[in-house]
Amino acid sequence: MAMDVMPQQDPESRRPSQPSPEGPRPPHDATPGADPRTTPGADPYVMPAEGATAVPPPPPTLRTTLRRAAFGAVAAGVLLAGALVAVPDGKDDRPKEPGPVERAEAAATAGSPASLSDLTALIGDRQKWVEAHPADAPSWATLGSAYVEWGRRSADAAYFGRAEEALKRSLEARPGERGNGEAWVGMAALANARHDFLAAKRWGETVRKQDPKTWSVYPVLIDAYTGLGDVKAATEATEKFGELRKGVPALARTADLYRGQGWREDALATAREAADRATAPAEKAEALHRLGELAWERGEPEEAVAQFDAALRTDAGHHASLAGKARALVALDRTDEAVAAYQSVMSKLPRPAYALELGELYASLELDGDARSQYGKLAELLEQAKAAGVDESVVQARYESDHGDPAVAVELLRGQWKKQHRSAAVADALGWALHRAGKSEEGLEYARQAVDTGVRNASYAYHLGVIERELAQYGPARRHLEEALRTNPAFSPLDAPKAREALETLGEPPPGGPGDMQPPPPPPPPVPSPEPKREAGPEPKPEPKKEPKRESPKPEAPAPAPSQTAPAPSKAAPSSPAAVEADSSKSP
Repeated sequence: MAMDVMPQQDPESRRPSQPSPEGPRPPHDATPGADPRTTPGADPYVMPAEGATAVPPPPPTLRTTLRRAAFGAVAAGVLLAGALVAVPDGKDDRPKEPGPVERAEAAATAGSPASLSDLTALIGDRQKWVEAHPADAPSWATLGSAYVEWGRRSADAAYFGRAEEALKRSLEARPGERGNGEAWVGMAALANARHDFLAAKRWGETVRKQDPKTWSVYPVLIDAYTGLGDVKAATEATEKFGELRKGVPALARTADLYRGQGWREDALATAREAADRATAPAEKAEALHRLGELAWERGEPEEAVAQFDAALRTDAGHHASLAGKARALVALDRTDEAVAAYQSVMSKLPRPAYALELGELYASLELDGDARSQYGKLAELLEQAKAAGVDESVVQARYESDHGDPAVAVELLRGQWKKQHRSAAVADALGWALHRAGKSEEGLEYARQAVDTGVRNASYAYHLGVIERELAQYGPARRHLEEALRTNPAFSPLDAPKAREALETLGEPPPGGPGDMQPPPPPPPPVPSPEPKREAGPEPKPEPKKEPKRESPKPEAPAPAPSQTAPAPSKAAPSSPAAVEADSSKSP
């Protein structure tokens, strides 16, 4: 390994020589005892040596001479070795700075993202190469994978068609069964970019079956399993990737896994470690972006803005961080800055999801004309994606559920479910679409499934709470609406105010908690034997006050027989409950 060794020099040796206070010394060839004024080359101002200094030293002994010779040989060897290390063969050994193509290749080898500028250089380099070497299967595979990455990170779906053509050319030159697993991995990545997760799973599992130690296949398998909602398979693939590929890429995947399962503290700790260990600008920016997303989901918009700004300072081409910053600015009520940020990112990274977010921001600001215009832009992007083979059904369904035809959203999402796309995002969108289409009971099942995955998403909790309120499940509805606002009080410029309004409508829970959470009432106490309670019934009317009877010539009627009439009410209670029951059974 070449070393950047610079000759070491004492700083004092670089200074100009200073005159000695005693004057310059005589040259070594001056004759001892000679008059310096007559000795050629001698300094006339130096007095001749006198006394002991005028006597020449005795000649060295043989032992001293041999010792000096050995020391000189060792010193010469050390100096020679140092010279060879410092400048081998007379060439400069300073490491050559890698160019953009080399940096992109190094990033791909490490499993890390390359910057967009380096990715552009790699694409240009491989394009020229395959023109001159059309049978080079690895170069075609590299070019195809680079096209996939460029299309994904620039939101230009047209590159996916070029990627497919290049990867097919690679497989024609060398089939995957003959060792061209790189092209198969590229096909899996292309399927994920088009949101065809079932096809990505098939491509990836084919590579894994052929060579389980191919580490590059596990990231595409993780994405495929996540899109299909297979948490168990995604977890196993993440663990295997961590075994085969240590470092920042494995930490990033592990943080994403924890995040999807709702393990916030673990996700944050792992994401911070990835950010601390990242060195390349693109890799560092991606790690900082992940920290910004986690802060946003925790309801900490100030921290989110700081992390997104750090990502943009590290890599100005990380446009996804600009979209994340815009989202956080809305939560901080800095809507003018948020609109400007959204408009900027839409000119650089026009993803349909960002277009929908900007349209809903306009609607929350009561800018109805701008909102309609933005929704029209969304429709154009969805058509372009469809033409390029990209499935954006989830984003389209979200739009149709809230701003269009909910029945269309239900149809789109049922198609996703049949394709085994059963992630938390699809389950939540389908449950909400069914509710908006008037099928809340059916939608409740899917909304619960989304929340039960454990992911901390305020929108999921809000949708479930609204559906439960519609079904008169007021206790669970209140809990989930509170959870949504506790998770992220500003999760949506349109839905967060609706969540607060719905919670106020439900009001405070009754004393002791909601009815469905109260413990069963205690058993009634035993009835005491003395003076049992009177049988429940209407309160007896008070007896009217008897007035004294006036004298009348008419004779009084005879008193009725005791066996034919009920006894007059008395203040004395019967002696036992049986007597009460007997009396009540006799009463009319």
